[in-house]
Amino acid sequence: MRTLCASTLIGEFFIIGFAGLVAMKDPDLSTSTVWLVSGIAMLVCVLLCGMVTRPGGVALGWALQIALIASGVFVPIMFFMGAVFAALWWASVHFGRKVDEAKARFAARAQSSSSTADAA
Repeated sequence: MRTLCASTLIGEFFIIGFAGLVAMKDPDLSTSTVWLVSGIAMLVCVLLCGMVTRPGGVALGWALQIALIASGVFVPIMFFMGAVFAALWWASVHFGRKVDEAKARFAARAQSSSSTADAA
């Protein structure tokens, strides 16, 4: 799960950076505010890469997805991009857990096979 989720978060890191560039064109937003918010969101993406398997990591990822969609208020294309990345986040979590379960079953089977072979 970690690899899939981290890949999604790194993609979001770049999307947030590009959205920051677009938001700078808005005369109602100050450049420093745009980069403060974008920078914090980008930092959260990177930090979440390391904490996704820890308790609360997936929930924080969902909070980031909601914030990404909500950023469409300032950069309208982010409604769409946020929804795309929310779907990718769901797929990363869902299929990542399935892969982790399959790996655990395979490791347990291999362990039981080797202990049976050692006993004979």
